[in-house]
Amino acid sequence: MTDPVNSAASDIPAGSWIDRLAPEGTRPYLRLARLDRPIGTWLLLFPCWWSVALATPGWPDPWLLALFAIGAVLMRGAGCTLNDIADRDFDGRVARTAARPIPSGQVTVTQAVAFMGGLLLLALLVLLQFNRFAVAVGAASLLVVAVYPFMKRITYWPQIVLGLAFNWGALLGWAAVRGDVGVPAMVLYAAGILWTLGYDTIYAHQDKEDDVRIGVKSTALRLGAATRPWLFGFYAGAMTLIATAGILADLAWPFFAILLPAAGHLVWQAATVDVDDPRDCLDKFKSNRHFGWIVLAAMIAGHMAG
Repeated sequence: MTDPVNSAASDIPAGSWIDRLAPEGTRPYLRLARLDRPIGTWLLLFPCWWSVALATPGWPDPWLLALFAIGAVLMRGAGCTLNDIADRDFDGRVARTAARPIPSGQVTVTQAVAFMGGLLLLALLVLLQFNRFAVAVGAASLLVVAVYPFMKRITYWPQIVLGLAFNWGALLGWAAVRGDVGVPAMVLYAAGILWTLGYDTIYAHQDKEDDVRIGVKSTALRLGAATRPWLFGFYAGAMTLIATAGILADLAWPFFAILLPAAGHLVWQAATVDVDDPRDCLDKFKSNRHFGWIVLAAMIAGHMAG
């Protein structure tokens, strides 16, 4: 089947590397795994890298960082596939998502399940490279990953469950380095959940009109016009907890100095986002990749100067 023509409303990027380089038969599966939209992989990966950096005196182990990068690509792909399977009827009724592989008929549900199974098998091979405790921690995340796609049907706060899933790496990274789950990792995990509440509320504002029409819930609908002060609250909590995790891990002063522009970035997001402009919401959401890099640099610098 040939690729559908991307409409202006579709969230599938036109002319991406998939269109230019990938064999035609692989394109729907690459899009199903969102390999043309890497921001979600970055948001899943940064808590892993932060935790590895927080747990490691000096430079983090490049091998561990590489394993987490591969795992993030695979698990994000598997999670997106599960989400698209669960939401296939909803996605077909929304212009932004109607051209996705399952609702558009490019991939059947059976094919999607098989593809997801393959991704999970590869992710398991990556996970088995860690110590036994880390393997158990990683396996425990599957329950949260499995229930997330259904939360928007029952609660206006599905972003909390997304935060639980997307920041599991804050526990796993520490476990991969030290073989346990220390208090700094738990604090970092809580920080990541608040960070996710902020950025995914911004993201959800893109779909609020369609969500009302098709009957699904989000924090964007729950908070509405009060979103901005809530964003400041989510982000203030996240920054406080990240700083606390650094204190508990005995990071030196460069950590706190570099953390200041990270805090400024979140203030900029909350202060300037136009929740009624889908393009601005998407741009602010994507900008969290910069935040992730700044926090990672802060943690490494804090250890190097210690």
